[in-house]
Amino acid sequence: MRSTNPTLSNDVFNTRATTGETMSFSGVFNKGMILFALMMMTFIYTWNQTLGALENGMGGQLSPFVMIGLIGGLIAAMVTIFKPTWAMFTAPIYALFEGLLLGSVSAMYEFQFQGLVFNAVTITFGAFITLFFLYRWGLVRATGTFKKIIMTAMGAIFLVYMVGFIMSFFGASIPLIHGNGPVGIGFSLVVVCIAAFSLILDFDFIERSVNQGAPKYLEWYASFSLMVTLIWLYMEVLRLLSKLNSRD
Repeated sequence: MRSTNPTLSNDVFNTRATTGETMSFSGVFNKGMILFALMMMTFIYTWNQTLGALENGMGGQLSPFVMIGLIGGLIAAMVTIFKPTWAMFTAPIYALFEGLLLGSVSAMYEFQFQGLVFNAVTITFGAFITLFFLYRWGLVRATGTFKKIIMTAMGAIFLVYMVGFIMSFFGASIPLIHGNGPVGIGFSLVVVCIAAFSLILDFDFIERSVNQGAPKYLEWYASFSLMVTLIWLYMEVLRLLSKLNSRD
């Protein structure tokens, strides 16, 4: 798992000098709201379609939404990461694809565990708001050591998921971590914590970029980066809550 935050190079500031426009906190907020609205458009559509299909016993029709959202979102994310200057166009596309994926996946969890999605959304935004104020008040900072710990943990999690993905092609899986036992719940709890603290890296990137006068297009990139982290956190919270609920 790699960071979505680019290093501010000389090319970035040359772009700023050419355009004369710089990044602002309000600009990041406004772009973030646009991305969120776009994601909710496709989220609501696939949520309704998926719940309707499940209630009518037609769960097999759900795969197109999941696969289109997953593959499309991945492609849009990769393009955005490697071409931040395109973020104005690729970030909205990413948001639309992620809405397709999240709407369908969320509906499947909700069908199985009623009220789970509301709880996951509440926890996700609760974590976001809490960490935002902790960062704002200077109680948590993205120091060099903090960044190394979070990035190392993210790399380890990515490796575990990749191994599990490869094993799935052979009909196998990593034992215990996907179950609802103590090991599985403990693993999900650790991943949720790492995903939540990754928000600090996004806050730090936004603050540094604004203070250093980064170009305007990075407002889209910063909003995209924040959305990636929030979606990851939300999905991990869903997994954790589903494991806890399945123990009842």
